[in-house]
Amino acid sequence: MKKWLLALLTLILTAGLAACGTSEEKTEGGKEESKKIIVGASNVPHAEILEEAKALLEEKGYEMEIKTFNDYIVPNQALDSKELDANYFQHIPYLESQMADNGYKFEIAGGIHIEPIGVYSKEHTTLEDLPEGAHIIMSSSVADHGRILTMLEKEGLITLKDGVEKVKATIDDIAENPKKLKFDTEYEAALLPQIFNNGEGDAVLINSNYAIDAGLNPLKDSIAIEESDSPYVNVIAVREGDKDKPAIKALVEVLHSKEIQDFILEKYEGAVVPVKE
Repeated sequence: MKKWLLALLTLILTAGLAACGTSEEKTEGGKEESKKIIVGASNVPHAEILEEAKALLEEKGYEMEIKTFNDYIVPNQALDSKELDANYFQHIPYLESQMADNGYKFEIAGGIHIEPIGVYSKEHTTLEDLPEGAHIIMSSSVADHGRILTMLEKEGLITLKDGVEKVKATIDDIAENPKKLKFDTEYEAALLPQIFNNGEGDAVLINSNYAIDAGLNPLKDSIAIEESDSPYVNVIAVREGDKDKPAIKALVEVLHSKEIQDFILEKYEGAVVPVKE
């Protein structure tokens, strides 16, 4: 009788351990890896794209929890403190600046899309219409300044100093400013749609994710928009050593899939442009 009970208990315990193991898998090193990943993202378009990718990721055997953020600081703090397995909200120059400034040990798991910055104005319909001394408002994020100034240079509004690395250009690197434009970098990027709606400034430069989130259509409502070949690719960022984890690789594969790329193109009508690597 005792032997029969012992065998039954062994069978139940074995089955229970097998059931527990369905939510985890063995890595090459023999460690158990969770089948659930937590990804931090901006509301639009990042979280919307991740929501669309959930079902495809589940088909690969992984569950994804999405945590949304409305700023550019906390998602990297959360990734560094291991509250997140990955984040998806930032372009490469911003990620590199954050790593340099804060000592974060992150790496890029994959580039997903580009969000062109648009120029918005309540008073003017083209950049040529901007008057002398026009008040230009752009984000306080220094990582975006080179991007914006390069765009304005291409539009013929300013000229940057010779030899300046475009991606790192600042207002101090402007060599020629024929219209004597006045640049305001006081506001965080998330506040710029509200600044625009309040009618402040002659022109406001807004990142597409915040523009879309505020109900603006970057292609229709802007008076100028960054070209789609911008090097400012939004990426999946992870802690060093994590990009080759099966769950992270599966997430990037799904985000590069035709289904998700088609979704991005159809949903955002060119205001968000997918990339394949």
